[in-house]
Amino acid sequence: MSKLKGFSLIEILVVLVIMGLLISVVAPTVLNSADDARIQKAQADFKSIETALKIYRLDNFVYPSTEQGLEALVSPSTLAPEPRNFKRGGYLSELPLDPWGRPYLYLSPGEYRETDIYSLGADGLPGGENQNADIGNWNEGEG
Repeated sequence: MSKLKGFSLIEILVVLVIMGLLISVVAPTVLNSADDARIQKAQADFKSIETALKIYRLDNFVYPSTEQGLEALVSPSTLAPEPRNFKRGGYLSELPLDPWGRPYLYLSPGEYRETDIYSLGADGLPGGENQNADIGNWNEGEG
């Protein structure tokens, strides 16, 4: 009879324990990196939206109102104050969504700046901590 060769149950269990330990060390690092990437994406979006808002203001002498919203950067608003010199093609080709797939929120005048652009975080509710925390153009560099 030929002797069958393979792994013993103990060898397989040792490998599984080692893999479990590696995953428990690596997983938190990977998850934190994903959260950091979402914050960086939101901050990059804030900068591009702020640039579009500044150009809109140069052309039309005012920022879009809160009621007009950020949509006023894509197509001319019919709400007051109507844009006098709306740039052909708009100021943004489309509005970016926040890292959690929801539209950014906008206030003009803002509570923190002339215009506030913000996201309510992963949970979509005001307040929160960590990935559920609100993030806005007023807290650049935090996170």
